[in-house]
Amino acid sequence: MRTLAIGDIHGGLRGLTQIIDRANVNSEDALIFLGDYVDGWSDSAQVIQYLIELSKTNTCVFMKGNHDVWCEQWLASGIINDVWFKHGGKETIESYATFSKDQKLMHLDFFEGMPLYHLDTKNRLFVHAGFTSMKGVESELHKENFYFDRTLWEMALTMDKNIEQDSVLYPNRLKHYSEIYIGHTPTTNFGEDQPMNCGNIWNVDTGATFTGKLSAIDIDTKAIFQSDKVMDLYPDELGRNKR
Repeated sequence: MRTLAIGDIHGGLRGLTQIIDRANVNSEDALIFLGDYVDGWSDSAQVIQYLIELSKTNTCVFMKGNHDVWCEQWLASGIINDVWFKHGGKETIESYATFSKDQKLMHLDFFEGMPLYHLDTKNRLFVHAGFTSMKGVESELHKENFYFDRTLWEMALTMDKNIEQDSVLYPNRLKHYSEIYIGHTPTTNFGEDQPMNCGNIWNVDTGATFTGKLSAIDIDTKAIFQSDKVMDLYPDELGRNKR
């Protein structure tokens, strides 16, 4: 059995199905999704439906991302967050045009059930964005940091690679976990099209929402699986690249 961590999908169902195929995922594999399933490409509602069905055949854990929070709020209240609408929400709303009220309620339940972080039996942490408490995720005062924080990744990027994990100079935030898996900040921002490793953090968001690919990583072997560039799978769309 493998455990794969999968980065931000952003409505790119074609990239998701491609990566499931390329990784030869079977029912024995566990899948941990790092959040941001919606907003960007035209298949956001279809991604959620696919993931609901996938969870019936595989052990799946679905982190909640900031875009998922916005979509959940819309499904619950009908209120459209202006920032969300400009950053993929419009396309997500359009993707729900053919979905019934009951289907939308099922999707709302799916969003509401998403955890903000997940710890496995080997003390590996999975979270969409990050956290700020030096004492670890259990002591985080503001839950929004789990899906908005970028300081964890920024800190890791600037670390001296020669600092050992048992050093007094090693950041306390990182010492609590054997590894940390995140999304939220595209590695394409740093000229990388594959998951990046800094300190004990793995960033698996490879920019599928913009010009990058969707990525998955086997958390034990570190084998990487990728889709084509998702924008190439939606040649008639601009997605969030038009902004």
